Amino acid sequence: MFLSSHEKRPLFSKQNPPRRWFTILSNRRGGSSWTRPPLCIVRSSNGTDRRWRVWTARSTSRLGATGPANPMRDRGRKMAPTHVLRCCQRGLAWIPVIFIALVVCWSYYAYVVELCIFTIPSIGEKIVYLIFFHLSFIMFVWSYWKTIFTKPANPSKEFCLPKAEKERYEKEERPETQQEILWRAATSLPLYTRTGAGAIRYCDRCQVIKPDRCHHCSACDMCVLKMDHHCPWVNNCVGFSNYKFFILFLAYSLVYCLFIAATVLQYFIKFWTLCRRKSAENCPKNELPDTHAKFHVLFLFFVAAMFCISILSLFSYHLWLVGKNRSTIEAFRAPVFRTGSDKNGFSLGFRKNIAQVFGDQKKYWLLPVFTSQGDGLTFPTRLVNADVEQATVTLQPEPNKSAADVPVSPLSESQNRLLSNDQHANNTGDHLANNALKSAESDTITISVESES
Repeated sequence: MFLSSHEKRPLFSKQNPPRRWFTILSNRRGGSSWTRPPLCIVRSSNGTDRRWRVWTARSTSRLGATGPANPMRDRGRKMAPTHVLRCCQRGLAWIPVIFIALVVCWSYYAYVVELCIFTIPSIGEKIVYLIFFHLSFIMFVWSYWKTIFTKPANPSKEFCLPKAEKERYEKEERPETQQEILWRAATSLPLYTRTGAGAIRYCDRCQVIKPDRCHHCSACDMCVLKMDHHCPWVNNCVGFSNYKFFILFLAYSLVYCLFIAATVLQYFIKFWTLCRRKSAENCPKNELPDTHAKFHVLFLFFVAAMFCISILSLFSYHLWLVGKNRSTIEAFRAPVFRTGSDKNGFSLGFRKNIAQVFGDQKKYWLLPVFTSQGDGLTFPTRLVNADVEQATVTLQPEPNKSAADVPVSPLSESQNRLLSNDQHANNTGDHLANNALKSAESDTITISVESES
């Protein structure tokens, strides 16, 4: 038992144990200064000792204090480097985005000013090049902007544990009891995926039950619905809310680089030939003059070709993922269902998989506007029947929920029919299994009665 420095009353005892390590007590007493009591040794449940100084603040009119002043000062000093480190990490995370922005701005200047205005002699060729260049440029910048600044969708409050269950989960130390708490809370949620051990997927960091295809992003420190990956070139998590924008960003960036490389190629060859000559007077009359524009044109072709090759491989891979209705995480680690792991569990066929990302209305496919199907919390499955233990729930997020920021697109008629058929077949099979079980039990009872008689 420990006594305070000013009052003969116990600070820590069996009736008043220390709740956490960082709990620091403070008393309000009259005066105008701080007192520094001796060290208090606090012993935890596992037998380790920890020393704390119990500071007591004295409220004064000079300082304008109405209560304990800075009771967490020592802990704040330790946490200060952590906050500074986080701020530095957030600032450094924007370096790739700034680099891409600078390259795009330079490419715009090099193509429009140096190539089209100062280099190309034909007016008709200038007009055609500028029209198609600005179309690809606008769509590229629009999709890139949407990918960066679209907030990732998070699980709604339905997937959070109730307050009482949350307190029980935090106090419980046995994993079996914790799983029982999660199973009771998950009975009213449409969950079909499990962990590798068959348990409920729960995020201890966000303290939320993970919906299907939801994962925790360590870079953003949040759970993201249908998370694909964290892209450093957009400094954002690519998931349900911006996956279409990311695909369009790759597509329009590829078109942008291909158009620049194709239209600059002939002038690149001419300038490359010109660079081998000693002076512009030795050039034939049909070749371009030796100006500073040649350096912009030469580097413009190299940069466009380099980005074109790298983006083409990435874009092809994500098109394959869209056709299979998988995320990057699911491509490396198949989702686990009630019946086991299945890498094609969410695949509905090529056309329906495309509609899952781009929507049913094809006129909006090429525009960076949100048209994806569903709400990001539930997804139709083809090879996995509905779980009998899980209730069929339609989640309607409230306006103040994070998932409400994402527009909800209703499922197509074919997908609703698919879900209804699966549920009907599952219910029918369960009904037949129950009847068979009842008949078997009745036969067993009859046999036992006859044997007793």
